[in-house]
Amino acid sequence: MTLISMAGNDAMRIIAHQPVVWAARRILSGVVVVWAAATFAFLIQCVLPGDRAQIIINVTSGNVGSASAAELAAINAKYGFDQPLAVQYGRYILQVLHGDLGESYQQHRPVAAIIAEQIGPTIALAIAALVTAWFIAILTTLFIAGRDNTWSKLLNVTQVFLATVPPYWLATILLVLFAVKLRIFPVIGGNSPIGLVLPTLALALELSGFFGQVIQNEFTRVLEQPFVTSARARGMSDFAVRLRHVLRHAALPGITLSGWALGKLLSGAILIEVVFARQGLGGVLVAATSSRDVPIVSGAVLISAGLFVLVSAIADLTYRVVDPRIKLT
Repeated sequence: MTLISMAGNDAMRIIAHQPVVWAARRILSGVVVVWAAATFAFLIQCVLPGDRAQIIINVTSGNVGSASAAELAAINAKYGFDQPLAVQYGRYILQVLHGDLGESYQQHRPVAAIIAEQIGPTIALAIAALVTAWFIAILTTLFIAGRDNTWSKLLNVTQVFLATVPPYWLATILLVLFAVKLRIFPVIGGNSPIGLVLPTLALALELSGFFGQVIQNEFTRVLEQPFVTSARARGMSDFAVRLRHVLRHAALPGITLSGWALGKLLSGAILIEVVFARQGLGGVLVAATSSRDVPIVSGAVLISAGLFVLVSAIADLTYRVVDPRIKLT
């Protein structure tokens, strides 16, 4: 009994430490991802053609002529461009650790403040598109997937088509059809709920094709498992079996894709915001790219990396909620 008790206590300690080990691993991997993104953002600023001091002077003054040596020296001293790259890199990493993403060359304001003002609508659009894509994929899978009929074949073809359609092209079609021709939705989306519909669909329809294909394949496989046959033998209806037993297992591959999907949606949302003239990071990044305002672009890269780490961790936790048999590793 003593040996059994000791073994049981050891097992409980291992189980209790699993969340701690998982959290430590996630934090470590997240730090590595953000560090890699910060390094990439720093290298972008260093390898771009042209003198950085000259770029800043041109952006500030609006002129394209060559600056004097004294003006270049003043800018280099202000931003530390005259120091060795290793020193510049170390200072940049320290700034990032303190939440300082630098200062915009054009707006002369902290990049963190500029992004904070604009990122809300972009995140709202990305999350709305992710939820809508899941809703479409789950609804079509529940009613149509795994059935050998015309609707199932049509669903498969539609999902493949949607997965290959560029969101930018789809957004233009939706804008022309539903805003310009039918006038159901406003041409300029703004931040109203009705203005969120077309941008959300433009992003969600493509993603629903990806999710639908992954979930549908797994859904069809799970339908053939013995526990599904047992559930039906107990008198459970076909829809109840699909909803309560099959969908939970079939959704796991889609959850894996959700972390990647949100990162894809954030980048896609920037383009969609430009199409629908929505407030968000889209307009800011387009202006920053055209004016070579590198700190804003680098800050957006860092923020996107941080959001990717966060969403990946949430996806892993969702795995545990959907199927408790899966251990955090």
